[in-house]
This record gives sequence, structure tokens and C-alpha cells, in this order.
Amino acid sequence: MYTRKNQRNLTRTEKKRLVSAILELKRSGRYDEFVRMHGEYYVPDAEDGPRVAHMTPSFFPWHRRYLLEFERALQAVDSGVSIPYWDWTADDTPASSLWAEDFLGGNGRKGDRQVMTGPFAYGNGNWRLTARVTDGKFLTRNFGRPADPLSLPTKAEVAKALRQPLYDAAPWDSTSTSGFRSEIEGWGAGGSQRWRNHNRVHRWVGGVMVGATSPNDPVFWLHHAFIDLLWTRWQSAHPGSGYLPRKKLPESDPQYGRVFGLDEPMPPWNVPPSALLDHKRFYRYEA
Repeated sequence: MYTRKNQRNLTRTEKKRLVSAILELKRSGRYDEFVRMHGEYYVPDAEDGPRVAHMTPSFFPWHRRYLLEFERALQAVDSGVSIPYWDWTADDTPASSLWAEDFLGGNGRKGDRQVMTGPFAYGNGNWRLTARVTDGKFLTRNFGRPADPLSLPTKAEVAKALRQPLYDAAPWDSTSTSGFRSEIEGWGAGGSQRWRNHNRVHRWVGGVMVGATSPNDPVFWLHHAFIDLLWTRWQSAHPGSGYLPRKKLPESDPQYGRVFGLDEPMPPWNVPPSALLDHKRFYRYEA
């Protein structure tokens, strides 16, 4: 059992150890394997085949296992490292501690959006992007999207999602209009509600965080650790409501063979959502 801490509470030494472990995974090529995996399993509604990681009920358990695998890789480098979480409802400006020079570095520069500060700046020689949907070799960010501004989600918006009594609902995709999963993942019909919660954070950071290979930006892991924490809070608030759908969908359902029921093994690990409902088997969260 180990602890995932709020990133704002990390000591200077803890930050240095985490950064060093990430850079070692990058050097070995292991980091880019995780990036490619996320790209492979980013399957939108309109594409054929199983949809396990996004726009689907298994969004939470799939990413829980994904983060666990990454965390285990980090701990193989340094057993004292874990993934911290970024509470973007509190640390919601470019001046927040995670963007410091000694941690994740800051915003991208004007023009090409290249990140010039911190250990993941291309100019420092340790962070070349090799697993990308589009061309480009350096980390990019575009905080707040100045050309079409948006803000990070608020505590009130998260609280609204946490009040959802139902985990998920048909049609079990990005168009679902009710349920905690849909509210937190953050798909919407358009306008100001087009991007909410999880999705809006990706777009607020901008750059490579917008797209299937978003783990190219190490902030991805801190963002998804907070998403994971929000799932645990929802579970505590709604003990009588569990993962849905509980059973494999019938052949008559348009999502048959695409959406994963509670006990259906998820690729690539062949592990069902039911095996990932209790995070306390693996770690705890520091308040």
C-alpha cells in the first residue's frame, strides 16, 4: 500500500525523484510504449471495433489500470515514487506549483507553443516526442487557449457531477446525457458545454494534451490521478450505485461488442472492470 499525494504537497526531493523516474522511462523507451498504447485505445464513437478507454463506461477502470501499469514502471526505477494528483479546481492558473521550473515546466512560447522551461523542454535534451498523431518533436502547451479562451473546471462543476446518482446510461457513448461517467469525462452537445471536466482540462493545457497521444505531456498522469480520485469520491457518495452495464449487452443493442460490462475482460490486460472497483487494494489518496 502506498500513497498518492496532492502535487502541491510534494517536497522538492519527491518532485526530483518523480521527474528522474519519468526521464528514465523515457530514456529506456518504455514511456513511449505507454503513449502508443493510449493512442491505440482511443477509439471514438464513429470508429468500428471495441471501445474500451474513452466515450464508454469503462473509461474509469481502464484508466485506473493504465495508471497502475505506469506507476509500476516508475516504481521499478524508484520504489518510493507514486503518481501525484493535480486538483485543477484549486490549482487553476499558470502560476500553480506544478508548472514550476523544477517540476513540469511552464506554458509553451508564442508561435510554435514549444515548452521552453523545465525538465521536459526539448531544448534540455531529454524529451523528444516519437509517438505522435501529427508531426512534431517537442512538447507543446497553450494554457487557457487565448485565441478562444476557456477556464479550468470549478469545484461547483465537479460537485454537480458527483451528485449524479447513476454511473452511466445508454447509449453508453459520448452522447449519453446522464450519468457520472459522461458528466466527468465531459462530452457535450456544443456551445459552452461542449467540453466539460476531464475534456476541458485537456483543452486548457492545450498542445499535445489535445489528442490521442496526450500522455506525451507528463501532466496527463497527474490529471488522470485526480479523475481517478473523483471516481473514488463518487463511489463513497453513492454506495448503492455501481458500475453499469453490469452484464454484457445483448446482440440487439447497437453497442453490442463495443462496450464492456462489469465482468468482461478489457484489453490489453484481459482484466474486467470488476477487478478495478476498489482502489484501496493498491494505494490510498492523501486528502
